[in-house]
Amino acid sequence: MQAFIKQPKRIPLFLKLGILLSEKITGKTMLPARILAWYPKAAIGSGVMEALVAHEDGKMTQRMLKLIRMTASYAAACPFCVDMNSYEYRDVGITDEEAESLREDFEQVNTFSEQEKLAIAYTRVISQTPLKFQPDLVERVKSVFTERDFVILATTAAQVNYWARLIQALGIPPAGFGE
Repeated sequence: MQAFIKQPKRIPLFLKLGILLSEKITGKTMLPARILAWYPKAAIGSGVMEALVAHEDGKMTQRMLKLIRMTASYAAACPFCVDMNSYEYRDVGITDEEAESLREDFEQVNTFSEQEKLAIAYTRVISQTPLKFQPDLVERVKSVFTERDFVILATTAAQVNYWARLIQALGIPPAGFGE
């Protein structure tokens, strides 16, 4: 399977360096970055956003962030995102049952903490169209997370949604992280 368009034959050096670095880190051909080279402003903006992605911070552990990213990927139905964001989920303590439940009925899994369940539920809301925020859910999330954690939750889900829309709009297939 191929993307809707091919990458440019010539990629500007400053973009090529960033692409090569990302490919060294991931061990995969990063076709989204390569195709974005057609429009360097989009490539740079997307690259900066990706470089500033949230890492473990307070209650936002690696496990929590992985759950958010996986949930947003499933909600957006983005095969590339599911492939990339689900990669090595066991390494952060997510079980197979937990991972599978993110597709549908996570509420029935008793190994998720209350914070994790709220983050998953809120991520699903952030990832739906149209956005419909239920005031009671917002209040529950605010009661459990600090303002900083709330922003990290929202921006992490939004970043995945940005990539999901862009990658699907360009027809980019999964990179093979799960292989």
